[in-house]
Amino acid sequence: MTTVTTTRRRRTPDSHDFPTRSYDLVKEFVFALVVVAVLTTVLAAAFSSPDEKSITLSDWAQKAPNDVVATATGELAGTTTSAEYGPPYNHAATGQTLGPLELQNWAGVRIPVDSANDLVISPLRGVNGDQELTSALNTWTSATAAQQQDWAAAYADALSTAPDGNPAAVKPSSAYGPVPVLGAKFLDLARSGGLEGALDARGNFYQGDSTRGLLLLADGAYLEDQARARNLGGDQWGMMNETGNYPGQPWMWLYTFWYQVKPFSTSDNADAQVWALMMVLTLALVLVPFIPGLRSVPRWIPLHRLIWRDYYRRSS
Repeated sequence: MTTVTTTRRRRTPDSHDFPTRSYDLVKEFVFALVVVAVLTTVLAAAFSSPDEKSITLSDWAQKAPNDVVATATGELAGTTTSAEYGPPYNHAATGQTLGPLELQNWAGVRIPVDSANDLVISPLRGVNGDQELTSALNTWTSATAAQQQDWAAAYADALSTAPDGNPAAVKPSSAYGPVPVLGAKFLDLARSGGLEGALDARGNFYQGDSTRGLLLLADGAYLEDQARARNLGGDQWGMMNETGNYPGQPWMWLYTFWYQVKPFSTSDNADAQVWALMMVLTLALVLVPFIPGLRSVPRWIPLHRLIWRDYYRRSS
């Protein structure tokens, strides 16, 4: 004799069996929209980050004139960050590497920038009606590259030893050639507000490429000083900070964390090294289900059973 046991399946309730009531979807949508808009406006006004005004080259010249002259001299001497950067601006350095891989060189020089000519001499050539400047430019361009280097390096050394780097405190000397005049006229151009237009002009109607202006500004000390004053320096977790005492981008904490510890904090190739490490960590996260041992952690530490305890209670 065979006994057949029949298990009764739970019937899925018909949605029409449930009680209903009238519901004004449009009214709720409008009410929610108004509430969210008001809350967003109030909270943004109370807690949003300050709207910092952009730093212009004119501002730089007004607030840190000595730094402008020192930076222009450095561009002429070829000793600034942009002049020695390498790709994509020039061939002065190898750039970021990862072991034997010269990552920065792979893309090549895509945005050629001659720091002395493009950032200093060319803008000064656009100034008309200044005989002293014209004479200084002629003297500069007629000299050999070695002579230009000697002039600029000598004047840069003199500025570095002057009180506050003040050009007025540097004693005149023929060893500087036309560099003091070029530096002074460059400062005048920056103060007038014409330097940005001279640097960014490319013959196009729309001027949206600020590469040269940003390179020049970054070569000076003023921009970094302003950033560090707002806790935006690389060793201040600046990548995830906001200006002032405001929360920034917390999701960037892991990326910027590596810049705070050795060997990354003291490495010239930190950008490439941190990028490579983050790629390895990201790949490890993607491959968690396939890594023996690591994929078994949920079984050893069943935190998910605590979170979904109602489900496991019903299904046990």
